[in-house]
Amino acid sequence: MPVATIIQSLQNLIHIHASLIDVSQQKTSVIKEGLIDKLQPILSQERQAVQMLEKAEGKRQQAVEQWYKDNHLTSDTMTITHMLDILAPSEERHQLEEATTELTHLLTELKRQEQLNHALIQQSMQFVQMSLDMMQPTIKNMNYGDQNKHQSKRSVFDSKA
Repeated sequence: MPVATIIQSLQNLIHIHASLIDVSQQKTSVIKEGLIDKLQPILSQERQAVQMLEKAEGKRQQAVEQWYKDNHLTSDTMTITHMLDILAPSEERHQLEEATTELTHLLTELKRQEQLNHALIQQSMQFVQMSLDMMQPTIKNMNYGDQNKHQSKRSVFDSKA
């Protein structure tokens, strides 16, 4: 299998990751604005992109494994990084290196964006919990006034019995 096939699979992964970053940024906007009803379609888009990503990653792995088999190489780690070490300097090697670097950059950006979304959701949940806690009366405040004034001084046991 030629290196060009692997480069093409990496380009596909780059495209999918870029769309996932866009979706993640949309989620950030919706979370910041508090428009939770608009979150469902965005999550649906994200789910579809993740499914495409899984298929594309499987194809990439197959392409890399096939390249190792075609070149009669055995390695415990059939990775693109190892391929870059093996390949002689050429245009294909340069393209493969660029695609790998770009994909790594996009993965880092996506992780950062999703961490931001996670933090925003955590803050929203804390705010909701705090608001609920403030709205719920405590046991002391359930009855207005001091209850000790109205209680009679009876003992637990009735002495007439």
